[in-house]
Amino acid sequence: MTNTTKVAIKESIIRLLNRKPLNKITVKEIVDDCGINRNTFYYHYADIRALLEEIFIEQSNQLLRTVEGKSVYECLTTAISFALENKTAMLHIYDSPDREVLEQYIFRSTERTISDYISCVTAPNRLHPEDAEALVLYYKSLMTGLAVDWLSGGMKYDLSDKLKRVCELFDGTFESVVKRCRKE
Repeated sequence: MTNTTKVAIKESIIRLLNRKPLNKITVKEIVDDCGINRNTFYYHYADIRALLEEIFIEQSNQLLRTVEGKSVYECLTTAISFALENKTAMLHIYDSPDREVLEQYIFRSTERTISDYISCVTAPNRLHPEDAEALVLYYKSLMTGLAVDWLSGGMKYDLSDKLKRVCELFDGTFESVVKRCRKE
């Protein structure tokens, strides 16, 4: 029952976000939409922000389960697909005072994806921890910047195409950098 209730609450907030801005959504609307009472909502979440944070953490974890054996591009296009499926909701969150929840999700999920990817593909090379940190910082900043630019522009261009082109332009760069970072 508890898991079913939480799923209903999450589906409700996404449905509502696809209709109206975040700052116009109330807990009352969420509970009315999914047919529960306010106490049940507050049993699971302190507020709407906590609900959004849980949704983004779950999406991040789902994304990370796809990392192994795939390129960073393939992993990040999974996140882009989720954003496009919920474009209006994403823009409503981005244009709200709680924008930082979305930005933190992008930042954390990109950092973890890049970090896991680097660990996966460089395992035999055993990078110095400082070099691995520098690579993660560089690539997460690049990817986060692309995502925030896309959101701030209203998600009007195809981020997957832009990301693919960036990957093509920098093809081989990562491998070259890893060779220079090898720990003996």
